[in-house]
Amino acid sequence: MDTFSTIKKNLQIAISLKQQLLEDKTLLARVDEMARLFIGCFNDGGKVLFCGNGGSAADAQHLASELSGKYYYDRPPLFAAALHANTSHLTAVANDYSYDDVFSRLTEAMGREGDVLVGLSTSGNSPNVVKALLTAKEKGMTTVGLTGKGGGQMRSICNCLIEIPSTDTPRIQECHILIGHTVCELVEGGLFPKNEDL
Repeated sequence: MDTFSTIKKNLQIAISLKQQLLEDKTLLARVDEMARLFIGCFNDGGKVLFCGNGGSAADAQHLASELSGKYYYDRPPLFAAALHANTSHLTAVANDYSYDDVFSRLTEAMGREGDVLVGLSTSGNSPNVVKALLTAKEKGMTTVGLTGKGGGQMRSICNCLIEIPSTDTPRIQECHILIGHTVCELVEGGLFPKNEDL
């Protein structure tokens, strides 16, 4: 196996995909919309909840921590949480109900009208993420989706859908975290402007 060929191939694919994002005005507008939805939610005293499976669960927890902790600089914490982080809940609901219910039950319990639920699924079809988004809509929450090409079932459920034009799961997830980081930067700067004169 030519390891350098694999390394260079993956870097080139990642660069090409991000170049597509850079040139997609609709996608850029949706990233801006996502940030504005978060800012509006937090300004109204709401919370942002995240859900996903596997690598998307890791991204969900990562982004929630950037908001509840800090991104670039010290400022008040924001109410953001990843729904899979309570492993006792996750395993109890998966065992007693169904794995499809692990996020929707917490959304039902924690979500309030005006809150935001962010679902991450590269296919857009993860049953537990889709069910959580449907529950969120019933509760009057705003639904945001990060998906891959096509958007899957999440396309018709999300108020704001950011669709990465790829079917390659690792490359999609790399773009999700880039977009998520950008949104965290916009939210932090929007809510807590830094006085550059200090």
